[in-house]
Amino acid sequence: MNDAEYPGRPRRRRDADGPADDARVRRALVEAAERQLVASADGDIATRAVSEEAGVSQPVLYRLFGDKRGLLDAVADAGFDRYSRRKSELEVSGDPVADLHSGWDDHMAFAAENPALYRLMFAPRPRSAASAYQRILELLEATLLRCAAGGFLATTPPAAARLILPVNIGVALSRIAQPALFDDPALSHTARDAVFAAVLTEPAAASGPDPVRAAARQLRSQLALTGTDRLEPMETALLDRWLERIDQPG
Repeated sequence: MNDAEYPGRPRRRRDADGPADDARVRRALVEAAERQLVASADGDIATRAVSEEAGVSQPVLYRLFGDKRGLLDAVADAGFDRYSRRKSELEVSGDPVADLHSGWDDHMAFAAENPALYRLMFAPRPRSAASAYQRILELLEATLLRCAAGGFLATTPPAAARLILPVNIGVALSRIAQPALFDDPALSHTARDAVFAAVLTEPAAASGPDPVRAAARQLRSQLALTGTDRLEPMETALLDRWLERIDQPG
C-alpha cells in the first residue's frame, strides 16, 4: 500500500536519512520556500507551510538550515546560482564597456522577472549570511577588470563595482517596491549613464592629467587577467604591489 494508491490521503512526512537524502530534501525545501515567497503578500514565509509542502517535518528543516533565516539565505544563494547561469549565457564581446552596459540591463531584467526572489537577495535582512550579494559583486568586478585592462576605467575595479552595484540594485528595488512612483521608462538608463560617467574614461593619452597612474592601473589589470611568464611569482607579487601604490590617490 502506498500513497499513490490513495490520492486523497495526505502525504506522510519523511525524515532525511544520509547525505544524499539531505541534499534532496534541502533542494525540495529551498524550492518550496521560494514558491511560498512568490505567493506571499508580505514577503514572509512560514516554516511549517514550507515543511508540509516539501513533505518533511519541521525538525528536518531546522536541522538542515538552523532557522528560517538560514532557509531564506539558502533561497537567496539559489537565486544567485540562477543569476550566474544567466550571466554565463550572455555574449562576451571584444568591447568590455558594451558588455558592462548589457550587464546592467540584464540585471534589471532579472529583477523584473523575479521580484520576490530579487528582494530577498538584495533587500537588507538582519544577520543574513547569504553570499549572493558578494558573489554578484565579484561577477561585476570581472567585467570591470576587462574595462581597466583596456584603459577605460577611471578607478579600480573594486571601487567601481561598489559604486555601480548599489545604484543598479537601488533602481531595481525601487521599481519593485513602488512601481507607480518609479515608472519612468528612462530611469534605469539615466541612472546607468550617470554612474558609468563617474567610473569610465577614455584610454589615457600621454598628455592626460596623470598618465603614469592610468598606465599603472591598466597594466595591473592586464596582469590580473592574463598573467606573465616573464617574472617569478614573488616578482609578480612585488610588481602588483608597486602598481597598486602608484594607482593610489595622492
